[in-house]
Amino acid sequence: MHISSQFDSGNIKVISADDASNIRLAINKDHQSDFYQWFHFKLHNNQRCEHVLTIENAGQSAYVEGWHDYQAVASYDREHWFRVPTEFDGQNLTIRFAPEYDAVYFAYFAPYSYERHQDLIHNAQLDIDCQLQILGQTLDGRDISLLKVGEEGADKKVIWLTARQHPGETMAEWFMEGFIDRLLDEDDGAARALLNKAVFYLVPNMNPDGSVRGHLRTNAAGVNLNREWADPSMENSPEVYLVREKMLATGVDMHLDIHGDEALPVNFVAGCEGIPSYDQRHRSLEDNFKAILLAITPEFQDVKGYEKDQPGQANLTLASNWVGEQFKCLAYTVEMPFKDNELLPDHSVGWSDNRSSLFGRDMLTAIYRIVDDLR
Repeated sequence: MHISSQFDSGNIKVISADDASNIRLAINKDHQSDFYQWFHFKLHNNQRCEHVLTIENAGQSAYVEGWHDYQAVASYDREHWFRVPTEFDGQNLTIRFAPEYDAVYFAYFAPYSYERHQDLIHNAQLDIDCQLQILGQTLDGRDISLLKVGEEGADKKVIWLTARQHPGETMAEWFMEGFIDRLLDEDDGAARALLNKAVFYLVPNMNPDGSVRGHLRTNAAGVNLNREWADPSMENSPEVYLVREKMLATGVDMHLDIHGDEALPVNFVAGCEGIPSYDQRHRSLEDNFKAILLAITPEFQDVKGYEKDQPGQANLTLASNWVGEQFKCLAYTVEMPFKDNELLPDHSVGWSDNRSSLFGRDMLTAIYRIVDDLR
């Protein structure tokens, strides 16, 4: 029996693996950080018996509530991911699974590899409406890549989407893949109409270093990028610094920052009602956008979510709050579940890579419906 995580986004520590019925594991912390929750590893064993894998430090992870009613995902081919029986006793996360083949991968959510990220951005640049730009490099020397879709114009709205500030939230890049695929579809009427009215700036992966390292929440320096927007630096958070500089150069009429939430089993958005400049126009834009999403897809809801900030009490180190205040624009954090969408449960795959991608496609319709009101 062999257990390995020496690959892109891999993360696990083997305590002992002498017996298939008692495999003891632990999740490694993000580099220079106490955050941990993301795991991704391969089990290779030709025994067809039940394997009992216990992650013994789950009870001290970043979001312990995320383990309740959670099921891990597994795959034989790294393309099709399915849920496997998983239990949490308050300390140990235990996966019970009898493999049908010699090797099986386990992960916290369907991984989105750096290689697939490269395929996404380089295939997108082949479209006549798309330009691939490099804003600079991360601390590990990887490109901070931006897709510009459409042309600027005096009457054109400027719409930004950023994703995966927290690298373990891989559903965010699956979302972006679906969004980009639809936006570049020349046969899609909503996409064509949008590009007549807006130019898009898209960052599918804000944190490529953390993604490759197998981090949950931080970059190569152990910095949480979504707490850097008020005062980023090239030394600690070049990813935010360079994206923010580009935003200041282009202006922003709308911004969606795409994330995943460990605990809540629903899709929802978090607005910037606590920023100092929040007013009735801002509230109307937010309310209208949520109403549009509710009408478009049953995957979205507006009952469960984060507690709203009190007036003037927003944390301006968060992307959506900083952008909403800086540009006086519609700025939302979009959250998807690691578990399942309890409104439309799927016991086989839960909330998944494919459902995230479809939600991204739906989001384009919502933007189309509100684009005329953004400025």
